[in-house]
Amino acid sequence: MVPTIMPPLQTPDPRPSLHNFANPLRFQRLAGVCTPWAVGLGLLLTAVGLWIGLFASPPDYLQGESVRILYVHVPAAWLALGGYSGMAIAALAARVWRHPLSDLAVRAIAPVGALFAGLCLVTGSLWGRPTWGTWWVWDGRLTSMLLLFLLYLGVIALVHAWDDRARGLKAAGILAIVGTINLPIIKFSVEWWNTLHQPASIRLSGSSIHASMLTPLLLSASGFLLLFTGIVLIRMRLLIAEQRIEMRQRRRAMDIG
Repeated sequence: MVPTIMPPLQTPDPRPSLHNFANPLRFQRLAGVCTPWAVGLGLLLTAVGLWIGLFASPPDYLQGESVRILYVHVPAAWLALGGYSGMAIAALAARVWRHPLSDLAVRAIAPVGALFAGLCLVTGSLWGRPTWGTWWVWDGRLTSMLLLFLLYLGVIALVHAWDDRARGLKAAGILAIVGTINLPIIKFSVEWWNTLHQPASIRLSGSSIHASMLTPLLLSASGFLLLFTGIVLIRMRLLIAEQRIEMRQRRRAMDIG
């Protein structure tokens, strides 16, 4: 009789994988730990960066004191673009991989991204008035940035356009994915067309900005990024709690019925 060889017992890997955090309860615990740090460090870095940029850094030799608006304008523009990219990735994950938190991420990111896109447009107009002599020009960069703001609003509107939330999320996700066509237009518009907007001063190959101005700009951008992340995490936690309340109400209605 040939003895049967039993395979060795495999103990489950205690290390959490990224897929494990798709569970809303696990995500709630992780977000609960990360959110205070993101918001606290974000406020600190933003305050330090803006204080240096607004009061301690020198004025620009061409733009003068108006350059200080850029310490808000540039980080807001970066976060508006980055936020839309993240929203589109979440929408793609929801459509392709059915990730349970992806649609919530789309809903959480859209209003925050719209806020930063609006802040970018407002501060850009405030900077353009003394620099260009006008509040607004219909050039490639400004027009495509305005379109980004409208795309954010479109995603928000589509989420609530139908009584069937799944249908609204699907339509909003499709718009978020299709809208990524606008991102390279924003990025390269100053190179493709003759515009008033200046080309990028910070590239992978280096920066043309002096360290006295670059330091507060990067501090402010880091703070904005952490605040963006913290606000999105807060919104996702609220949306998860809202879903749980809705499910309980449906169960109670079914029990009563």
